[in-house]
Amino acid sequence: MFAFCLLAGVLLLKRNTPANRIFTVGDDGMKSTPISGRERIVTIDIIRGFALLGIFLVNMPAFHSPAFLESHPDYSGVNYWLDLLFQMFVQTKFYTIFSFLFGLGFYIFMSRAEQKGLQINRLFSRRLFALLLFGVLHLVFLWFGDILHTYAITGFLLLLFYKRKPKTLLIWAFSLLFVFHAMVSAQFLAPASKLETINTEADQDRASMLSEYVDMYENAPYGELVSYRLQTEMGRVAANIPFTIITVLAMFLFGLYAGKKGVFKPDSQHLPLIKKVWWTTLVLSIPLVALLAIFKTEVIDVGVYQQNATYLFTSLSGLTLCFFYISSLTLMLRREFWQKLLRPLGYTGQMALTNYLLQTFISVGIFLGLGYFGKVSLAEGTLICLAIYVAQTLFSYIWLKNFRFGPFEWLWRTLTYGYIQPMKKEEKSSGLNG
Repeated sequence: MFAFCLLAGVLLLKRNTPANRIFTVGDDGMKSTPISGRERIVTIDIIRGFALLGIFLVNMPAFHSPAFLESHPDYSGVNYWLDLLFQMFVQTKFYTIFSFLFGLGFYIFMSRAEQKGLQINRLFSRRLFALLLFGVLHLVFLWFGDILHTYAITGFLLLLFYKRKPKTLLIWAFSLLFVFHAMVSAQFLAPASKLETINTEADQDRASMLSEYVDMYENAPYGELVSYRLQTEMGRVAANIPFTIITVLAMFLFGLYAGKKGVFKPDSQHLPLIKKVWWTTLVLSIPLVALLAIFKTEVIDVGVYQQNATYLFTSLSGLTLCFFYISSLTLMLRREFWQKLLRPLGYTGQMALTNYLLQTFISVGIFLGLGYFGKVSLAEGTLICLAIYVAQTLFSYIWLKNFRFGPFEWLWRTLTYGYIQPMKKEEKSSGLNG
């Protein structure tokens, strides 16, 4: 994935093809409805679809294995190398893209609503409450790895930044990232004996819970499993929210910055900036990914700090590769060849909420409903993940030929705007239209 983006980016940096071919922008005159298909920026949908695939690859082990209690699974053979590749090029690299796009989408939503004279804070707050509802239901009744509730909570903080200057957004974003990684790095100052005691106790706690945890996931009736999950998982998820919010808000702000600067507009003059981001993040990513691989494979052994070092470089490389992937795709999509080749990703990206939730429904159905939890290897899970994603792409293409939104996108918009949205493509909006 990294090599693919690198090769494509090098080739495309040599060209300066006009970008207007990759955008589909229009104005249907609506005053209180979401943007139409003609107004979408296709590049954003494709990047979102790409991020959705990466997120699914990262989430899949948590669907089919007790990853909640296995902080460092002991892989061997092909699974060992696949885990290493995931750690280097996938882990933390894609939820950051999704977070960036959320911030960008926030700006698009707010600016359009503002142009139409709507109460932007009230409207977006309703949008966030609806997302929070989806997230909490998803978290409680299906899967501990939900990110929607975190996005919704963090989104309320984002409202404070809509009127801020672009420079201010960058200062806040970089400051938040500095604070987060300073906290992570502070663990290296802890005495080795103290850290070893903490790690040993944590490993013992997880080990003592593991057999019961697996037994519940494999054999417990649904109602009993939900009750067990509320007791064992929700506390840890809630405790992690304040730390997750820091990096998520930082990425939201980068996306808001891109929206304010018009980086993805069809007449954007920001090609030099995109190229600069590409080169900068490439140069930064190479040593960070290399150091991550060194610590992950224990070529360098720092004892009890090993896990902390791996986490630190996973997080840092996640940030740089996030922007490398975004800039690579943006440059690639300036060429008609890549537009056609990658267009299927745009269909899944246009229905990102539906497909994100479908990934959970399908995975829970396979691994819990059919009894395959704990019986699938990392490699097998990856193949299942890719097969499901391909099916989702086909489903999204067929669905969008007939409907304006995905099912959950339609529900989200209906809850946001307070009236039933037209679903079929031939339907026309009514009621609040201008």
